[in-house]
Amino acid sequence: MALFLSENDVKQLLTVGMAMEAVESAHRDLALGQAQDTPRARSRLPQTALHILQGALPAQGVLGYKAYTSNRSGNRFLVHLFDAASGRLRAMIEADYLGMIRTGAASGVAAKWLARPEAKVAGVFGAGWQAEGHVRAICEALPLECVKVFARQADKLAAFCQRLSEQTGVRVVAAASAEAAVRDSDLLGTVTTAAQPLFDAEWLSPGTHINAAGSNALIRQELSEATLRRCGLIAVDTVATALAEAGDLLPLLEKGRLQPRQMVELGEVIIGCHPGRGSAEQITVFESQGLAIQDLAVALRVLAAAEAAGLGMEIPLQ
Repeated sequence: MALFLSENDVKQLLTVGMAMEAVESAHRDLALGQAQDTPRARSRLPQTALHILQGALPAQGVLGYKAYTSNRSGNRFLVHLFDAASGRLRAMIEADYLGMIRTGAASGVAAKWLARPEAKVAGVFGAGWQAEGHVRAICEALPLECVKVFARQADKLAAFCQRLSEQTGVRVVAAASAEAAVRDSDLLGTVTTAAQPLFDAEWLSPGTHINAAGSNALIRQELSEATLRRCGLIAVDTVATALAEAGDLLPLLEKGRLQPRQMVELGEVIIGCHPGRGSAEQITVFESQGLAIQDLAVALRVLAAAEAAGLGMEIPLQ
């Protein structure tokens, strides 16, 4: 029988390291032609929107989808995991925490492959739910000594920094300004819902890697055109997803100042088809939109851990 795993089950089982290994495996499979991913589809009503991402990881034996609704009352996430050989449902997993950790894990994997390995200082924009996973993952990926976080709500930011310092063992501090978050940072992360660029391109130091995770629609923009012009490498989850959702990139694509062939898929770097960072001084960016196969790979590992631990509730479906 299939298993139902609750948010509490997932929180007991899922680690950042597990999620990063899963996400990296999904990108590797996709680059090797051993996976399929379908960009997000949305159905919108005045009060509620339904979002569905679907894909397949045949080399890992699964296919499935993540469906979630967004509403003023909150967002609700479910991953449905099916056996690739039989088509039978293997698991239904509540996926709010799973998605937060998975989103952060993508930034962690990108930092591992694209940031300078000796990176010590990171700057992060945002202190919300998704920013938590982001900070945890970059601290897992690199030998960071300090993470500077800039956000608008001072009280929320202070609590965020204290909590993440305790969780990661890395010094996480509030940045006094956007400029302070960017200046002298080896790694930058943007995890916001901003409609306008968050910082001035001139503040960037040579060799910075940027993980841009918040701009997933044309109405959202975290990076300026000037910042993107300074980037010697623009990496994406997949070109198809970037063309559909990457709010930072869409204006440049429309103006003809960026061509799809200039974008590098993260999996191509992982399998060695693209060299990735070209020099220690090159500024690089990873535009993270999120893929179904990332969720499926993480869900598969959570399911294996649940089966080993005897967690979950059986669903009477064949």
